[in-house]
Amino acid sequence: MEVTATEAKNRLGQMLEHCQREPVVIEKSGRRHSVLISAERYDALLVAERRSAPDAAEPRTAEEFYARYKDWVDEQNRHFEKYGIWNEEFRTW
Repeated sequence: MEVTATEAKNRLGQMLEHCQREPVVIEKSGRRHSVLISAERYDALLVAERRSAPDAAEPRTAEEFYARYKDWVDEQNRHFEKYGIWNEEFRTW
């Protein structure tokens, strides 16, 4: 069901009942603006979103990243200390 924002405001009770059966699309200035859905459907969307969230095994902070990739980071730092930045003489900044 699609309604204007004014219609949704004037018939809020009916819209709340209708969204229990199917989403209610609310248009503002002729464009889709919002969607009114039931609490049950909203909860299902939250569960699905959590499932598709990035893997908890991925590092979330610099400390976690360093702990996981310490050997690689140390190797990169040694390389930088020995050779400097590649093509540094051509950089204009």
